[in-house]
Amino acid sequence: MVKKTSTVHRCAECGYETAKWVGRCPECHAWGTLEERGSAKPAIARVAAGAPSAPARPIAEVDVEAARAKATGVPELDRVLGGGLVPGAVALLAGEPGVGKSTLLLEVAYQWAVTAGRSLYVTGEESAGQVRLRAERTGNVHGEMYLAAESDLSAILGHVDAVKPGVLIVDSVQTMASPQVEGSPGGVTQVRAVTAGLVALAKERGLPVVLVGHVTKDGSVAGPRVLEHLVDVVLQFEGDKHSTLRMVRGIKNRFGAADEIGCFELTEEGIVGVPDPSGLFLSRTAEPVPGTAVTVAVEGKRPLLGEVQALVSSSGMPQPRRAVSGLDAARIAMVLAVMEKRGRMKLGDKDVYVATVGGMKITEPAIDLALVLALTSSLHDVALSPRLVAVGEVGLAGEIRRVPNVGRRLAEAARLGFTHALVPPDSGKLPDGIRVLEVPDVASALNAANHAK
Repeated sequence: MVKKTSTVHRCAECGYETAKWVGRCPECHAWGTLEERGSAKPAIARVAAGAPSAPARPIAEVDVEAARAKATGVPELDRVLGGGLVPGAVALLAGEPGVGKSTLLLEVAYQWAVTAGRSLYVTGEESAGQVRLRAERTGNVHGEMYLAAESDLSAILGHVDAVKPGVLIVDSVQTMASPQVEGSPGGVTQVRAVTAGLVALAKERGLPVVLVGHVTKDGSVAGPRVLEHLVDVVLQFEGDKHSTLRMVRGIKNRFGAADEIGCFELTEEGIVGVPDPSGLFLSRTAEPVPGTAVTVAVEGKRPLLGEVQALVSSSGMPQPRRAVSGLDAARIAMVLAVMEKRGRMKLGDKDVYVATVGGMKITEPAIDLALVLALTSSLHDVALSPRLVAVGEVGLAGEIRRVPNVGRRLAEAARLGFTHALVPPDSGKLPDGIRVLEVPDVASALNAANHAK
């Protein structure tokens, strides 16, 4: 009797495996990406005990000094990392093409060479001469910076043995390939194998490794989702192509807060950290303009003042237009519905445009109250006080709900010269230097905003 060979079908986009072929991947919903990969591996029924690599010790006796983070020399990046790069840690920096990932990491390699020791920058997308030209333009040339143009994993390991760097930067993981694995560079199999090899290298030698990753058209990290699980830190590099402001946002961090942000300014001379970015997200006008409201968002531990702009106008189309930039479109739709139902405002036949200033992206519900004020100001063509900030979440019943860190938000607003604030009831201890008005619902907030001077 011939034993039937079982096969497995694997998605080329996300790595999902199934016994039977289907036209659409159940995991990532891509069409036509499942490919037959030969026999499936049998399940292991029993595992024999093996010799441990090191004996287990009480946790109190484990030495933590060797695992302390080392500063990269770029303070804004260290803020997001939780103090710097931990020996043996692997960080993945993802972002759109041209946002400045290579420029930032070239700065990291330079600052590390200046302050901590030798650094190795491996590029698979550019030649060594091209990287050298950019380094000269940005002033990032140092004798302890080593550069290699390679796309082979085994060659990278050879460079590490020869150079013995204190930090390894690989740009990018999608261009690297392992000779022991089939598939083209950038494929699911190769990306998984290369990342696993670099993670093993980092853990074995205590070498911090920074990987550059590509993103898909929707902004998520390209490659299998297991890539994000393999690494210790995942950072998202964001920025509007029409603005010089760039933000590094922590998505995952095993050594610190996972929601911190770092702000940078990309110039012709390189990339520079912006330690106090609040003023960058506010417009500068001589007179108040209808349709604008200021709020305070919190990213990690950092309060940031942001300006919400709204334009409400009559629509000549059967289906009024809704355009959103820098905000959650679903949240805008909910706020508009609450304003129509609870605020008795007619917005169903209006075109609505809502955006933030300076390329800032805000997703937290604490900006709902500022959205209501900006939309109402534009609808009635009445400007709000330029010294007013609004913080609060709007519920479906029209109530204003509490949000965290109100005191920290208002302290930042007072520092920048704002004198009035609208907040939800029972917001806790509030700072001096700013007049606070507690508003329980949308109607009260609109009435208080009209009287704030």
